Amino acid sequence: MGRMVDGEWRTDWYEPDAKGHFVRPETVFRERIEAAPDARHPAIAGRYHLYVSLACPWAHRTLILRALRGLTEAISVTVVDHHMGDDGWPLHPDRPDPIHPDARFLHDVYRAAKADYSGRVTVPVLWDKARGEIVNNESREIMRMLDTAFDAIATGPSLAPPALIPSIEQQLDRIYQPVNNGVYRAGFAATQEAYEEAVGQVFAALDGLEEMLTKQRYLCGEVLTEADVALFTTLLRFDLVYYAHFKCNVRRIADYPALFGFLRDLYQRPAIWGTCNLDQIKEHYYWSQTAVNPTRIVPVGPSPDLDGPHDRARLG
Repeated sequence: MGRMVDGEWRTDWYEPDAKGHFVRPETVFRERIEAAPDARHPAIAGRYHLYVSLACPWAHRTLILRALRGLTEAISVTVVDHHMGDDGWPLHPDRPDPIHPDARFLHDVYRAAKADYSGRVTVPVLWDKARGEIVNNESREIMRMLDTAFDAIATGPSLAPPALIPSIEQQLDRIYQPVNNGVYRAGFAATQEAYEEAVGQVFAALDGLEEMLTKQRYLCGEVLTEADVALFTTLLRFDLVYYAHFKCNVRRIADYPALFGFLRDLYQRPAIWGTCNLDQIKEHYYWSQTAVNPTRIVPVGPSPDLDGPHDRARLG
């Protein structure tokens, strides 16, 4: 995992803070697609392109929104290769990027958007074909844009109904630091103290979510929302990767009846299942993150049983 400084690529790992905590840098591109036809980035079918990795939970959530909202024809996609080496995310050599056919790595796309860019080169990336620039690379904001800005052309139900947006925002905030980012804070911690602090917060949050989801089907009640998608992409990777690779081994998600049922409930939906690639998830983490796994040995197991009954429909 490198970064760019004034448009030049550097193979730098994350710098911890003074106490060894992993600190996630802020994303840089934060413009918005809007429904208004005179907007700088108007919501027009065919105008936007999404760069994702099937392995990355942050990119995966945007891919799920695209599928659930029925925007697969309206927004094109490039899937980067999941083997991320010293040069960052590679573009697949057998599938040239239709927007930047000469690009070899995702940092080439960032440089095309901003020649002197400084920062991390991450997925997802939402590209405006008409303006030739990156609109946004913040997954939470891309989810919301795919959900609401394209309402006029979307064919699937909204995952951000206006009446539920305050609750959705509350739940997204609730799960971000201790769960979505918490597993990384545990896995990338540089001291025992920072690791134990992070992993304690991970499981305190999971315990609270288990209690909530014992009583209701989704985080915001009876309706599937963006918050559920954001939780799902972390839970999908938990037993497969985070339990061992990131040392989050107090309990498995399979040990939580409600959380595991929730995971199965979402995974078994065709639109979501079609975005999931468990092999790429496992290979990416164990092969790419040599600071955590220097041998690049990918474990044979586990094989989570995600196709079993979930019994969640009884909750509404």
